[in-house]
Amino acid sequence: MMNKAGPIAVVLGVVLLLWYGGAVGLNSQGAIERVLADRPGWTTADLVAATLSMERPVLPAPHQVAADLYTSINDWPLDSPRNLLFHMAVTAQSTLVGFVLGTLFGVLLAAAIVHSRTLDRALLPWIVASQTVPVLAIAPIVLVILGSLGMSGVAPKAAIAMYLCFFPVTVAMVQGLRSPQRIDTELLHTYAATKLQAFWMLRLPAALPFLFPSLRVAIAAGLVGAMVAELPTGAQAGLGARLLTGSYYGNTVGIWSALVLSALLGLALTAAVAVVERLVLRGRPA
Repeated sequence: MMNKAGPIAVVLGVVLLLWYGGAVGLNSQGAIERVLADRPGWTTADLVAATLSMERPVLPAPHQVAADLYTSINDWPLDSPRNLLFHMAVTAQSTLVGFVLGTLFGVLLAAAIVHSRTLDRALLPWIVASQTVPVLAIAPIVLVILGSLGMSGVAPKAAIAMYLCFFPVTVAMVQGLRSPQRIDTELLHTYAATKLQAFWMLRLPAALPFLFPSLRVAIAAGLVGAMVAELPTGAQAGLGARLLTGSYYGNTVGIWSALVLSALLGLALTAAVAVVERLVLRGRPA
């Protein structure tokens, strides 16, 4: 436990020190003009204290973000729009729906590409090219199209999340489904196994070690997609909507609280995939 927790604690400590240093440096000018202007003879200690307790800082200090998170979570019911957990649940729902759809779509695409040279040559270049389009550019287009079809709520956000999820799954699964050695495929051919039997008995099990690392990448990308999709729609709920509201009113502490909670949500989702990976691959040879 110490070997694992030690490096994490060191990195966290360095990040906090840099964060506090950045808060003092970026907020000092505002503190001098707004807080210390009427207090002649102020000292460096007064300046540091003022920079770390401003109401609308350029960069809020970690303890301000932690206090805002505690107040939001503890002082409001879970179904209240003022509770950040409510917004986290909305974003998590869109992320998980897009993740499941993107995973299924990616696996199906990979299976089709592996079993067809025509699809390999026709689809794979376009799959790679699709990821060169920035999600900020494609999100409004997708949302407008789906909105004209009467789709609203979770569906448009899940579609953007799926767009970012399917690519790593497809690429990893293509590599994984092609990973069995020639001797293994020839053995199944000797047993007169069909392509479907070879897929379930050989190719899919061989692809699992390739699949789960891509799932960890995909679910993190899906979270980003879900939050980006909440921005152009003017959504009233979700972490992306919370970021947008904070930017409108200059609430930097609220913006950073939403950012921290989104990072924690990403870590939780990635850890959940890692737990499933450990359960599924338990007992398999390296």
